[in-house]
Amino acid sequence: MSIIVQGMTELLKWLYNLTSSIGLANYGIAIILLTIIIKTLIYPLTLKQMSSMRKTVELQPKVKEIQKKHKNDPQKANAEIMELYKENKVNPAGGCLPLLIQLPIFWGLYSALLNFKYEGAESAVMFLGFNLTHVYGFSSIPHLILPLFAAATTYLQTKVTSPNASSDPTQKTMLYIMPIFFGYISATVPSGLALYWVTMNIVSIVQMVYINRKFSNENAKSA
Repeated sequence: MSIIVQGMTELLKWLYNLTSSIGLANYGIAIILLTIIIKTLIYPLTLKQMSSMRKTVELQPKVKEIQKKHKNDPQKANAEIMELYKENKVNPAGGCLPLLIQLPIFWGLYSALLNFKYEGAESAVMFLGFNLTHVYGFSSIPHLILPLFAAATTYLQTKVTSPNASSDPTQKTMLYIMPIFFGYISATVPSGLALYWVTMNIVSIVQMVYINRKFSNENAKSA
């Protein structure tokens, strides 16, 4: 894991030098650029995830029929459901892949910021009044802005990703629990990580809106 931390540290420094070369030397901008690069690289996986989720939703009536047909034989029901997914090339666990890829990045950035030895002026590590290497907790109301943005953008990102979340009890719970969880986490980690999460959510929302329109246009053409 130390390789990931070292790599993240060097990448941040490189992106900082890039911002410095255009006269905007700031680690906050470097973190935003890092986030955009990561989200761009994993976009194909995000597209595949959304496609799999849509197919899973479309197959739900058939899944319910199988469950009703074999209500006294859960094993057979599960076997037929997995066969149904296989026939339609749907991977129920596929939606977890983008998140699993981001977890080591999230941890690496957390560790890098926690022990970061920044270059340049002290102002380079300040962004919108936040010291990006500092953990503010709940001690100051102005410094709760990022955690609040983290919670709000997590809610919006979940809403855009799962439009029918409000009608499903499990998804509805996640819709409200996840923003609270990430809002809390954002207050207890270096603020640079909270900035990363907010930016990640905003880029994700933009991508999801584009993907949803793409799928809608494809459905309209095939109809």
